[in-house]
Amino acid sequence: MKLLIVSALSGSGKSIALDTLEDCGYYCIDNLPVTLLEDFINNVMLADKKTYAKTAIGIDARNQSESLANFSESLKLIRSKGIDCEIIFMQAEEATLLKRYSETRRRHPLTDSNVPLKEALKIEKDMLTPIARHANVIIDTSRTHYQQLRELIREQIGERDFRHISIQFQSFGFKHGVPLDADFVFDARSLPNPYWIPELRALSGKDQPVIDFLNGQALVAEFFQDISHFLERWIPRFEAEGRSYLTIAIGCTGGQHRSVYLVEALINHFKTPFVNVIVRHRELN
Repeated sequence: MKLLIVSALSGSGKSIALDTLEDCGYYCIDNLPVTLLEDFINNVMLADKKTYAKTAIGIDARNQSESLANFSESLKLIRSKGIDCEIIFMQAEEATLLKRYSETRRRHPLTDSNVPLKEALKIEKDMLTPIARHANVIIDTSRTHYQQLRELIREQIGERDFRHISIQFQSFGFKHGVPLDADFVFDARSLPNPYWIPELRALSGKDQPVIDFLNGQALVAEFFQDISHFLERWIPRFEAEGRSYLTIAIGCTGGQHRSVYLVEALINHFKTPFVNVIVRHRELN
């Protein structure tokens, strides 16, 4: 049996994730109190294994802080029942969350007359730390819109049942910030930059003229070889330790040329029938 626990900072996309998982065949429940997890496992999931073979539960800061603090014990109990349990934690930068609440005019669950939104976000982050600490995958949605997030959830969860590990290769621009959900970050800013060639400036690392230019650079080839050799050595070790997800981020200055080119090259290098390879070009999107 499969149980996904989806937790998130309010406003970072938990509802979208649960809706997407429901489309992938999961029985989804939002805002289940942690104190009811044991009863749900014993009296619902184990009592009807067919209906609840794939279940996703949303847990957020609407839980009491005491029950969230004891989440580790709840997780041990779940796994002691022989249930395959994984945790997805979603987050976003504070400025992004403040903007989203301003645009939607929704009330944060922890705000009241004495607690402003900015303080509520900090309290919530502390409350959810016990869950985030156990997360198998952390997704940063600061620069992810609705359709991109649905696609990411589908690729990482919906298509993983017959694969060993999911690897997300992500390009980004350092001037827009480093991705918060990356397991490894590689800096390609020291490589020759197509931006300074006028006829290549408006193109991206997916366009053939840029590919041809970077293919002819010895430093680019060395950089690619170093990264690919590192990942070839360590991905099997992460998989052996039970990791289901791995996010590799490649950054250049603007996230348009070098990082995009390298991500596309790494996808072609690592994609096999046994590895679910996911691509995200953050700045192109």
